[in-house]
Amino acid sequence: MMTSAQMRAARALLGIDQRQLADLSGVSLPTVRRMEASDGNVRGNVDSLVKVVEALGRAGVDLIGDDTPSPEGGRGVRLKAPQRRNEP
Repeated sequence: MMTSAQMRAARALLGIDQRQLADLSGVSLPTVRRMEASDGNVRGNVDSLVKVVEALGRAGVDLIGDDTPSPEGGRGVRLKAPQRRNEP
């Protein structure tokens, strides 16, 4: 799964806009816009999602999921889980 925040962060790391991502992935610009407008996990056609993920990978971005190690190092984006307070 990829979240809309990961998708935006990946574009930012690559320095590309939505149109460029659409061109790289072979999906339409409105599709990229809808994906990034999703709340949480990206919603959309599985084929389109795979194309976007593969395009980001070819461009040099690894998407890091929850609890996924990053053995190759390099830059990435990961949102830390919120700290839990000890309840009395």
